[in-house]
Amino acid sequence: METRREYIIMDRKTINAYLALAVVCVVWGTTYFAMRIGVATIPAFLFSGIRQVVAGGLMMILLLLSGQRLVISRRDISRQFIAGTLMISLGNGVVGWAERYIPSGLAALIVSIMPVYVVLIGYIAGTDRKAINTYLVIGLLLGCVGVGLIFRDNLADLANPNYLYGVFAAFFACFCWAAGTVYTKHRPSAAKTLVNVAFQLTSGGVVLLLGSAFLDDYSQLATVTSDSLWALAYLIVFGSLASYGCFLYALKHLPPGLASVYAYVNPFIALLLGYFFLHERLTWITAFALIVTLGGVFFINKSYRQKAKI
Repeated sequence: METRREYIIMDRKTINAYLALAVVCVVWGTTYFAMRIGVATIPAFLFSGIRQVVAGGLMMILLLLSGQRLVISRRDISRQFIAGTLMISLGNGVVGWAERYIPSGLAALIVSIMPVYVVLIGYIAGTDRKAINTYLVIGLLLGCVGVGLIFRDNLADLANPNYLYGVFAAFFACFCWAAGTVYTKHRPSAAKTLVNVAFQLTSGGVVLLLGSAFLDDYSQLATVTSDSLWALAYLIVFGSLASYGCFLYALKHLPPGLASVYAYVNPFIALLLGYFFLHERLTWITAFALIVTLGGVFFINKSYRQKAKI
């Protein structure tokens, strides 16, 4: 009887984990769409800074209300500051700025090559120089082909300086997010996961607000729309708080390879939302670039799974 009860509880946890993963796949895929709407009338760095500071502050409050203590060492605070600057400020924040000049679907497509950067940064930094296998080579080659297809489909638009700046900014943001990922992996914190996330969001948001004072044009604030404000609220509550909690739950109760499936779903959702609601262009080359790039991500993940078995 006890075994059957445990089985029911485990099965319920698995079902909830799948539901949580579905939330992550959908919500994180919509964040590019929401950012595009938000930065249309709110200065980009100010928009992202407010989002992250409020989300980080709310997470700290929720942790305190749940009876948890915000215990973290000075060393770990500095590590979260570096990770937050790389991933939140230079990663997510710069993507938001880029979306002022390029379609949200294109931004999502560019960011999807992030695992390629992770491999290259890890190898150059000497933190991951395990034997290169066939899957890794195939993944890297497909990732490079995907990048080529992205440029091939947007050659005419690259003549527009603002568009070109947006594309390069998206690639730079992707690189910074990958660098932050490698840094976080090899400079782990002793604090609890949600405490780390709260400090990471807050510190990254503060850097964005400081940068906003020098980089943003506040004259835009005279034309802020309710759509942009709703987009900001959506990203704070769902894009940063709820979905991250769901991701941690899914990661805990599902195999890592399955929990990372969101990386394959997000670009599709972003491209479709941009196409149907923002009238962004979607060509067969863009679709093929997405398939090739995600194929590269699949083989890179497969490579790491194979290394883990050795």
